[in-house]
Amino acid sequence: MSDDKKIQVSGTVAAPPAAVFALLSDPARHTELDGAGMLTGLDSGPSPVSKVGDAFVMNMNQDGIGDYQMRSEITRFEADRAIAWAPAVHPVGALKHIIGDLNPTGHVYGWELEPTSDGGTQVTHTYDWSGVQDQEALALYPRVSEEQMRRSIANVAEAVS
Repeated sequence: MSDDKKIQVSGTVAAPPAAVFALLSDPARHTELDGAGMLTGLDSGPSPVSKVGDAFVMNMNQDGIGDYQMRSEITRFEADRAIAWAPAVHPVGALKHIIGDLNPTGHVYGWELEPTSDGGTQVTHTYDWSGVQDQEALALYPRVSEEQMRRSIANVAEAVS
């Protein structure tokens, strides 16, 4: 499902919620789940994260931008149930030479986990950019596609199998 400023996809993973959550809460393993191919590795921060407010810095790469970093702050943390993080360019202004004075903050990647009757997990992955306040920056969104998000769920399934 997608609407004006949110994409949401779901899939089933043949592993319990605790195993899926262990992967999602460990930024050092996020390259394993990245369906967009932008993540190149954890630079710094706790791995795994353990609470709202924890933050980690991820090394990134995209065509047209090159290498850069994003600092993500955990905005939701419910062990074995849900996790979300809000990324922002790190350090602030680091991409000014490419995006000028645009402020591309206010988007959130979220994951919700529900146990299934067969011991697996129903995974719902949400990308929400409704919090982006810079109207000019909205032209940069969405940063990932529904297909890439589905690939992320498939990657999670493979990583925890």
